[in-house]
Amino acid sequence: MEANMYDYHTHSIISDDGNTPMLQMAQAGISIGLKEIAITDHFDPDYPDPNWSSDLDFDRYQRELEETSFACRNKIKVIKGIEIGIQHGDTLVKCQTASRSYAYDFVIGSFHCAEGIELSQGGFFDHRSVEESTTAFYRYVLATLKSYDDFDILGHINVIDRYGSYIPNYSCCNDIVTDILKLLIEKGKGIEINTSSFRYGMGAHTTPTDEILALYRSLGGDIITIGSDAHSPKHVGYKLSWALEKMRQMGFRYLTTFDQRVPKQLSI
Repeated sequence: MEANMYDYHTHSIISDDGNTPMLQMAQAGISIGLKEIAITDHFDPDYPDPNWSSDLDFDRYQRELEETSFACRNKIKVIKGIEIGIQHGDTLVKCQTASRSYAYDFVIGSFHCAEGIELSQGGFFDHRSVEESTTAFYRYVLATLKSYDDFDILGHINVIDRYGSYIPNYSCCNDIVTDILKLLIEKGKGIEINTSSFRYGMGAHTTPTDEILALYRSLGGDIITIGSDAHSPKHVGYKLSWALEKMRQMGFRYLTTFDQRVPKQLSI
């Protein structure tokens, strides 16, 4: 398998934090020889930051997915995806409605908030240590996923590490992370290698970490996608070669792709 053929996490201008039309994102994939590109624009219902729109124009989004897929049909396969921001409680009904609103190929379930607090602004770390905050985040993820499973892979599992003043030793929460991975495997869900960790300056502490990848494999997990989390064309395909080589080094034998929410394992 060529290393840079599948990018399963990208965003267009339809995401609030995107800046490029969907067709141009797909064309960026064509220019670097991608075989498949998943467009996974954000839907984050009940997002607590009033400056961030939690809405997604589903009619426009689904129309552009169809148009982009058709326009690129002989050059690249456009995977019709969505990244849904999961939160506990009544928000889960909105998440499920969104995931079933269209015949998506692929649904990423991600946590951009926890305990009703946005993660990226750092407020989740107020009044407690980084270790306590990190543990609280994973407890929240575990509790929420016990009652929700309408997604295909869990996005950027250690996203909390982007936002603290430092990255803690995971001995504080290893048992909880283990339970999350076990739950994902039981539900037939996967994880992703998200190469944006390099753009966030996380260095060797990648997304996921080697420790989490090794744990996932030891538990029997084998559903893994790779994605750049690109929000502009210059990042499409970013470090996919590194991600695939990391999978090989960690002993994984397959890369996962999706079509109509059905996983397919490709030998690496």
